[in-house]
Amino acid sequence: MANNNNKSATKVVIPCRISFANIWEPKSINGSEEKYSVSCIIPKSDKATLAKIHKAIEAAKEDGKSRKWGGKIPGNLKLPLRDGDVERADDEAYAEAMYVNANSKDAPQIVDRKVQPILDAMECGSGDYCNVSVNFYAFNANGNRGVAAGLGNIQLIKHGERLAGKASAASDFEEIEGEEDAAGAFGSEDDLPDYLK
Repeated sequence: MANNNNKSATKVVIPCRISFANIWEPKSINGSEEKYSVSCIIPKSDKATLAKIHKAIEAAKEDGKSRKWGGKIPGNLKLPLRDGDVERADDEAYAEAMYVNANSKDAPQIVDRKVQPILDAMECGSGDYCNVSVNFYAFNANGNRGVAAGLGNIQLIKHGERLAGKASAASDFEEIEGEEDAAGAFGSEDDLPDYLK
């Protein structure tokens, strides 16, 4: 259960499946400043979470009206809540889901279900189910105006099937029986095609 001591109108703890999880090391995207980032995938059936996100985005828009956009909300804002069926139609993980891409210059704290720190990068990554704290905020930079999602912290709820696009060692290899025998492990020269002999 989320601790609501630091309640803010623009902050939401999002229960989601994470993807493109650059949460252990910052990464530069298209030559931009290095940041920690994650894509939060929320099923369209999770109406309660989507309503909380919408409410937080609206609060960020109201804040931006006075602080960033000269007293009115522009009509062509870039918004962080996206439709996976439309914008990522070729990615099965985003089917029947909405998503939010969140990022931060600061590393997120990553904890387990008991709020104990996770220090091993192999323990939490793309495909896992997590609670992700996100703060929505207004921006006005280089002619672009909108609401962005700031990455807070991450709580691992349960492991999911990997979405990293990289196979696990268990799926690449079979168990090797018997003693270590380097000569036998690689077969004989007779097994090679002529151009490799």
